[in-house]
Amino acid sequence: MASADLRQELDCSICLSIYTDPVTLRCGHNFCRVCIDRVLDTQEGAGAYTCPDCRAECQERPVLQRNITLCNIVGRFLSTRPDQEETGIFCTYCVDSPVPAAKSCLLCEASLCDKHLRVHSKSAEHVLCDPTTALGNRKCSVHKKILEYYCTEDAACICVYCSAGEHRGHNVVILGEVCEKKKEKLRDALQKLTIKREETEKRVQSLQERRKEEEGKAAGVTETVTALFRDIRRQLDDLEKRVLSEISRQEQRVSLSVSDLIRQLEIKKDELSGKMRHIEDLCNMSDPVTVLQEPDTGDLCDTEDTERHDTQVHGAGDMDVGLISGTLHTLSDIITGINTGIYVQEATDLLLDVTTAGEGIQISDNRKTAYKSIIQRYPETPERVPYFHVISTRRFSSGRHYWEVDVRKSQYWRVGMCYPSIGRGENQSQIGENDKSWCLCRRKNQYSVIHDRRWIRVADDIRCDRVRVYLDYEAGQLSFYFLRDPIRHLHTYTAALTEPLHAALGVWDGCITISGVKL
Repeated sequence: MASADLRQELDCSICLSIYTDPVTLRCGHNFCRVCIDRVLDTQEGAGAYTCPDCRAECQERPVLQRNITLCNIVGRFLSTRPDQEETGIFCTYCVDSPVPAAKSCLLCEASLCDKHLRVHSKSAEHVLCDPTTALGNRKCSVHKKILEYYCTEDAACICVYCSAGEHRGHNVVILGEVCEKKKEKLRDALQKLTIKREETEKRVQSLQERRKEEEGKAAGVTETVTALFRDIRRQLDDLEKRVLSEISRQEQRVSLSVSDLIRQLEIKKDELSGKMRHIEDLCNMSDPVTVLQEPDTGDLCDTEDTERHDTQVHGAGDMDVGLISGTLHTLSDIITGINTGIYVQEATDLLLDVTTAGEGIQISDNRKTAYKSIIQRYPETPERVPYFHVISTRRFSSGRHYWEVDVRKSQYWRVGMCYPSIGRGENQSQIGENDKSWCLCRRKNQYSVIHDRRWIRVADDIRCDRVRVYLDYEAGQLSFYFLRDPIRHLHTYTAALTEPLHAALGVWDGCITISGVKL
């Protein structure tokens, strides 16, 4: 009874047969590897994977862990007690009731239970094997003798008469020896396949982890994009309100001005109508003395006054489309700001290279701040730029990056990027004054972008404490921004970049500080 209970515990609940290569799910239930793989394949695309026994759910396809302990139990059970019920082979001699066979005799071509096996002949001619119904396959089809040998040249199982007959002179070995050698090869192959399967399982697990990581990354990007578009909608709503308010204000201003002119002209029209009636009355008079005594009619037609009113009509005011267009230009700032809202990577340090600092500049200990200073006697180095400039240690040769500078303590500065091959002479080394550098410059309350000595004014009399430099290396774009509310895009250079780029600073008074870097 205990053996039967143990036998039931070794059955797979899917195929209802004894476990073959048992594996375990997270919930603790065991199945044949092939059986559970088929079940999981049918659950692909259903949104979740479930255990066939307890219905425990898993969002990702579970990694199948081999149950080594259960494998050993099954192997030991099968080796010590062949599964006779599974074979369906019964003792040939138990005719009253079927009794499972324990062995089969190849000579007798009969199967025997434990009881008949005890009284069976023990001679060498009676070869016993595991219970089988294919007894004829174990004998030579020609001589009807048991197959005891193996011909390696013909790759055939033969009997003793065959070895002395048609296989005479061939390399003939005992069947059991060849079988053991083949089993050894099969065990080696099984071990290799087991290792490959474990490696495959690890790769599957690694890919599942990668998929989970990508799903998490996608969720993060989705959240960022959602927040970005929510902010864009808010900015667009604010911009729409400002533009409509400006249109309404200008409409009221022009309407009031025109209404005032209309009122004045209505008064003038009444005056002209009175003069016209008086003139008509004079024209209808028959007394010449009365007509001639009236004042000269030239005073009745004041053309100068009419021209003055015409001028007022044309000068009553128009819609300031330029102002509205300027307000709408904020749209480009919003759109350009998308780049810096999503296509940036994690933060890292950007340090100033002391070996490049000019003699009129001093670098802080943390290499983040550049001060306008008295002449510093730095050692001569080939990398050093003269006077008020310094460049960064790090260079950028790919990707999208931006860095920010606190400029509130300086009134005259330059912030930008340059090639490492920028000249080291007095004039050619200033950023913006050559074709190897680009910069945003503040001077006399005016802001300009400079490249190859070409100045483009971008703003006047604006208080800005922080500026941003944005680089998209593959696109060849270098952009400058005011960090205000909202961020204001100033200018974008587009060029075919041929070298890595360094950050570059120039300061003529006070100090400027690298305050934030995203790479």
